[in-house]
Amino acid sequence: MNKLLAIVTALFVALPVYAAELGDDGLHKAEWMRDTFKDLREDLAEANAEGKRLAVIVEQRGCIYCKQMHEEVFVDPAIDAYIKENYFFVQINMFGDVEVTDFDGETLPEKDMVQKWGAMFTPLIIYFPEEVAEGVSAPRAAVAQVPGAFGRGTTLSMLTWVREKGYESEEPFQKYLARKLAEQQSD
Repeated sequence: MNKLLAIVTALFVALPVYAAELGDDGLHKAEWMRDTFKDLREDLAEANAEGKRLAVIVEQRGCIYCKQMHEEVFVDPAIDAYIKENYFFVQINMFGDVEVTDFDGETLPEKDMVQKWGAMFTPLIIYFPEEVAEGVSAPRAAVAQVPGAFGRGTTLSMLTWVREKGYESEEPFQKYLARKLAEQQSD
């Protein structure tokens, strides 16, 4: 048994990690990230047209937790496939100068929009409903916000919970996650 474990471990260590490349801005550029004009109203419409959910990921250069997510979590084949199939991700640079248009119509450079939204941690993933009322800003429209790095199981569970509109049920995410973990342990 120890030999088998050693062989499996050696194979796992030998496998290449396909983490996202770093862009000129120092942020990871995953294959599933969309290069848009960063007008959230347009991004939401495009996501809906594709039958996907809109999510914004706020990151910053040198963020060790962003690196962890890109090198350990997002590279998981199940997570990568789930995102590609179900999500429309837009990246925001916490200290960037590219203009972003919020759902309420206000246009600001990324760094100022992040301040307006009160974002303090990276990575921050903000998930949105399929419809956002006119005049509402991103944080008020969000169905979930995840600040910081989480493991594979929690990340995939959050992606699934949002996709399945768990936020509309009486089961909050924490109970959903606990139930999913209990189900996995009983299998």
